[in-house]
This record gives sequence, structure tokens and C-alpha cells, in this order.
Amino acid sequence: MIYKRTIGDWIFDTLNYIFMVFLMLITLYPFWNIFVSSISSPAAISAKGAMLVWPEGTNLDSYVLVFKNPMILTGYRNTLFLVVVGTSINMLMTVFGAYALSRKWLMGRKYMMLLITITMFFGGGLIPSYLLVRKLGLYDTLWAVILPGAVSSWNIIMMRTYFLGIPDSLEESALIDGANDFQILFKITIPVSVPIMAVMVLFYAVGHWNAWFGASIYIRNQDLFPLQLVLRRILLTGAKLHEFDLGYLGGADRQMIFKGLKYATVVVATVPILMVYPFIQKYFVKGIMIGSLKG
Repeated sequence: MIYKRTIGDWIFDTLNYIFMVFLMLITLYPFWNIFVSSISSPAAISAKGAMLVWPEGTNLDSYVLVFKNPMILTGYRNTLFLVVVGTSINMLMTVFGAYALSRKWLMGRKYMMLLITITMFFGGGLIPSYLLVRKLGLYDTLWAVILPGAVSSWNIIMMRTYFLGIPDSLEESALIDGANDFQILFKITIPVSVPIMAVMVLFYAVGHWNAWFGASIYIRNQDLFPLQLVLRRILLTGAKLHEFDLGYLGGADRQMIFKGLKYATVVVATVPILMVYPFIQKYFVKGIMIGSLKG
């Protein structure tokens, strides 16, 4: 049967397209403006402020100065450690927890799920968490940012729901062949759960990449600052100009160039994590929908 589109359908679709294009433009413009400003001349930035649409007086000196700043490179190093090590621990804890809670023979699993769900609504608070971190000897280490959030209750629930949607016949056939739980997990469950695994990696990795609040509380050594905390220090608390190689400029020129440095720093801190998304985009919608609705 061929559906004949009416004038009302065409009008509705046209309005939808116009709205989506408008939404796309207002979403992308801030990113585009920051990038354009980061490669424009300091004079153009000072003259037009945040209203640049196209690069004016293309200048890459801001990026050169950003990468000469040792705090940026140190922040990159610490953030990469948080992303790689933190995400690995997160995935290990989430997969093991979700798999155990998805086993129908596990005694008390309903009560365990209740306790996990309660933690989504009630927490100990910032001060008890701070005291606990100090008592455990994690204060002023990167582990203070990783271990307190080693697992997410919501992510465990999502992954458990996905695991429950895997046909029981796969597990039963493996058990008949003599497989144990570790073999079932690593050879059957994980290989057929690529979409939800990709979504979890994205959630955890982005969380670690953007982490700054926990680091601002638990870390005092500047050599351990993650990239986002360095960025916050530059943008909000006014990082000193002497941290950049601007000794050859006068005071007015320094302030002018520092505006471009801020934009360049935002780009440097944002682009790497944005480049990850296209590689797992095809899994995202499938994983998030099945993991939240199945079971």
C-alpha cells in the first residue's frame, strides 16, 4: 500500500526540518565560535568579542603558546591516566556486578538491587566522603578521583537489563558443554553485548575526561591536576600570564593575546574526546535503548 502524502504532511515535515536546522545551528555555533576565535588574531577578538563567524587574521600562535605551557601537558597526562585506568576499573566493576545480578539463581539479588537503587537517591554527602578519602590515604592522589566513583548504580542497572535480554539458550548450551561462569561471561555474554559495552565506555570515559570537581576537592598538588581543572583555573580563576611564554610583550598586548589563549585552551581540552564519539555512534542508540527497556 502506497501512502499518499497530504499538504498537511508536507507542511509538518517542512516545519520539523526548519526547527531541527535551527536547533543544530544554535547548538553548534558556540563550538564553532570558540574554534574560530582560537585561530583569529588577538586584535579581531578584542574588536568583535564573541561575535566572530569566520576566522579573521588567521593566527595559530595561541596554540603554540598553549602547548608550551607545562600545566597543559601535565593536565593531559593526568587526564589520560584517569580515562584509561579509571574507565578500565569502571568497566570491570560494572560488568562483574551486572553479570552477577542478572543470574536468576543468585540468592537475594532483589534485595541487592534495592540497595543499589537506594544509592541513586541518597548519599553520604560531601564532608563524609572527604573524611573517608583522607582516612583511606587517598587524599592528594589521582586514586581519590577514580576509586570513590569506581562504579555507577545507573550503569549497573542498564547493563544488567541488557544481560537479562540475552537468550537463556546461549547460557544453557554453554553449561551443557561444561563452561563455567567466567567462560560464559567472556566468551558469550560480552561478545554479544558490544552495543551496551560501547555506551558504558563512552559514559565513563567522558565522565573522567570532564572531571574537575572531585579533583578540586581532593587534589592540591598542581602536578596532579587533570586537564579540566587546569582549564578551569585558566578560564575562571585567572591563571597568571607568566605561566605562558609572553615575556616579550607589553601589558596591553598580553591581555589581548590571553583572550585567544583561553579559546585555544578550550579547543585543546574538548576536541580529543569529541573525536571518540563517531567511532561508537553506531552502537549508541541501540545500546542505550535495549539496555534501558529490555527485561
